[in-house]
Amino acid sequence: MSAVLITGANRGIGLEFVRQYAADGWTVHACCRAPDKADALNALSGDIRVHKLDVSDFAAIGELAQSITDPLDVVVANAGVGGGDVGEFGAINYDAFAKLLAINTLAPVATLEAFAPHLKKTKGKFAAISSDLGSISRSSGMAPGYSTSKAALNMAMKAYAARLVGEGVAVAPLHPGWVKTDMGGDAAPVPPADSVSGLRQRISEMQATASPKYRDFSGAELPW
Repeated sequence: MSAVLITGANRGIGLEFVRQYAADGWTVHACCRAPDKADALNALSGDIRVHKLDVSDFAAIGELAQSITDPLDVVVANAGVGGGDVGEFGAINYDAFAKLLAINTLAPVATLEAFAPHLKKTKGKFAAISSDLGSISRSSGMAPGYSTSKAALNMAMKAYAARLVGEGVAVAPLHPGWVKTDMGGDAAPVPPADSVSGLRQRISEMQATASPKYRDFSGAELPW
């Protein structure tokens, strides 16, 4: 039986990942900060194992990795924040900026580092949920704090893909589209089910390589 670990699994894209993988018979390790309050997650059916995890606590990520002894076929670093409290240029809140980078950039790296041993056993796949706003060549200056955190995430995934290619582990960032979630808002055109269905297809296509592609849920390749 295949197994997947998903961070930020209690709502939005993360919750939809859990729903779809569980429906297909996967063992799902679903991580969220407050499992006792994750009503929608706890209501799902399937082989779902809910873990308490705040991804800003890097030590906790390592401890969770130690507690899960089974191999993992896929890890999805989905947890993230929008960064609306970073502020505008001229009045940047650097504490908020640092927290944004910790959650959107460093936490996925910590997750990759902690769970790489599990993925090496299966020659598995590590997908980091990024954004097209992380594309440096397409930057328009929109949401600079958030964009910076995702550009840094993309760089980290590309760099560490080269470190893990020899172990057969595939690593890549993926853009989910503008998804109708709490973060994306009601105006977003992409339903979570469509985004995640596409992302799962992209994950299934991932190959271990030192030069991973930066793609969106539909398969379109994005410029770094």
